[in-house]
Amino acid sequence: MKFSLFAHMERISPEQDQKQLYDEFIQLCKIADDGGMHAVWTGEHHGMNFTIAPNPFLSLIDVARHTRSVRLGTGTVIAPFWHPIRLAGEAAMTDIITDGRLDLGIARGAYSYEYERMMPGMDAWEAGQRMRELVPAVKQLWQGDYAHDGEFHQFPKTTSSPLPLQPGGPPIWVAARDPNSHEFAVRSGCNVQVTPLWNGDDEVIDLMAKFNAACAKYPDMPRPKIMLLRHTYVAEDQNDVKQAAIELNRFYCYFGAWFMNKRDVTHGLIAPLSDAEVAEHPFYSPQNMERDLVIGTADTVVDRLRRCEELGYDEYSFWIDSSMPFERKKASLERFIKDVMPAFQ
Repeated sequence: MKFSLFAHMERISPEQDQKQLYDEFIQLCKIADDGGMHAVWTGEHHGMNFTIAPNPFLSLIDVARHTRSVRLGTGTVIAPFWHPIRLAGEAAMTDIITDGRLDLGIARGAYSYEYERMMPGMDAWEAGQRMRELVPAVKQLWQGDYAHDGEFHQFPKTTSSPLPLQPGGPPIWVAARDPNSHEFAVRSGCNVQVTPLWNGDDEVIDLMAKFNAACAKYPDMPRPKIMLLRHTYVAEDQNDVKQAAIELNRFYCYFGAWFMNKRDVTHGLIAPLSDAEVAEHPFYSPQNMERDLVIGTADTVVDRLRRCEELGYDEYSFWIDSSMPFERKKASLERFIKDVMPAFQ
């Protein structure tokens, strides 16, 4: 099982300097590369300081400048915000600039906050349909001389300009949760990204079962890879475990508030949650975070990850976004590289 880092700039307070946050993001990527991690993933979001990532290709091209060998993945571009010709060309150019290190992750998106601003009137169903139209179109554009007459896009014969450096184009990963999205990825020849979010090991098992069922449904397709994305914290001791659980609980309360899209947002920052609102959340709690996320000392984390490897996951992505101070993120990542990864070599 390979290991990767999943990270963004996170801004939760107007006092935080954005340039400093970006420099810290680059530092984490360099630690991942120096530590022998397989890939760095970063996504696409708009108008949200909670996750600052307006164009992952820009960030990944800069990460390439600061690193030597780590793969560079979009985790993920939001399909309905892209025209197929534009995505094919920008991904191909990124692949050339990064010497063939790009992996292209694609999703339908998750936040109605973004849909309202980027594609007014679009719902999650339409976003999913747009993704299903986009993925095969991008693949065909990389082959060249492709005309498209779809529900959402129509264009005459076109070839991606430029063409990617990697033969056939960068590997494409589809973010999947329900059985239909797993099946779409497998029959389209794409790898699969999954995340249980705040859910525990039962969801990790269920997501792999859906992937295996999709592979069984299309036995003539080569079995793709599957990556598991989970919030992870490698603690120094048990007191540190408890602190991380408190911090990640607060992170998920804010995540949930952004997802519900009912709270006021000013200058890209959501109206702060009170301690009482955090404490009263109906299903988030520090105890649940400690149980359901991968939070623990190195030995505990190794044991949790062994189960993922045994289930058949090809890649485990260390989701470091947590609203923690940079030094705590850095220390956890360094312990992961030093004390967890060697157990899987």
